[in-house]
Order: sequence, then C-alpha cells, then structure tokens
Amino acid sequence: MDTVDVDTRSKIMSLVRQKATGPELIVRKALHHRGFRYRLNVKSLPGSPDLVFPKYHAVIFVHGCFWHRHGCKATTTPSTRQEFWEAKFKDNVSRDKRNIEGLRNIGWRVMVVWECVLKRNKKTPDHIVGAVVKWLKSSEVFAEIG
Repeated sequence: MDTVDVDTRSKIMSLVRQKATGPELIVRKALHHRGFRYRLNVKSLPGSPDLVFPKYHAVIFVHGCFWHRHGCKATTTPSTRQEFWEAKFKDNVSRDKRNIEGLRNIGWRVMVVWECVLKRNKKTPDHIVGAVVKWLKSSEVFAEIG
C-alpha cells in the first residue's frame, strides 16, 4: 500500500530527474577534473547516452538501479500497481539492451556505471573513476561497474 495519495505520488515521480542526476554528476565532475572532455546526452546516438567521448569513440550510461533493474538492494518493486511497474521495468531493460546493441553496431564502445556503486563510495569515487579512465583508454567494447 502506498503511503501517499495518487496525486502526491504523481507529483513526486514527476520530480525524478532523467538528466544530471546525482550519480551522473559525480562521474562527470571527477572525469572533468582528470582532464576528460565529453558531450552530454547526444540525441543522435541510440539511447542519448549520459556521457559521450568522441575522442575515444565511447559512451557512458549512469543507470539508476531502481529504474534500470540492476539487481542490488535498490532494485525494489512498488507493492501497488505491480502489473504496471513490471511492464515499465521490462520496457526499460529491453530499451537499454536495444540502445547498447545499437551503439555497438555503429562502432561505439559502451560502459554502464550503476548508481549503487557511486552511492556506496560517494566520498571516494577515485577508484571507480580510475576504472572508467582505464576503460576509456583501453580497447574493450563493453564494461560495467556495479
């Protein structure tokens, strides 16, 4: 059972950011500080990736565990309207797979960074960003941190 009425829940959900989320800003700021330059949310690429590194022909998605179904403890399912949520989450996951496949088909390298790993290590994201930097400089076509 939801703890708030439908209108309040709708208002709360409408405030959930799609761009410039907290975890995304952690990655952006740390990479920028290390001298990496990128473009944001390039609409001409499948899935409009969060960070695009043309120099490395690489993109990074910073996924929220709840919305993209990571499987960690943040991957909860609301107890009300379960059919709606299951369909919503299934669509999100299949869209993510389609976007990653589309990017790889046109030659882009893809990394997914999960929100939970950034929140767990909020004070010291250096080793996470270090892994991102290592991947950017490598030739790996896909990587995931989380």
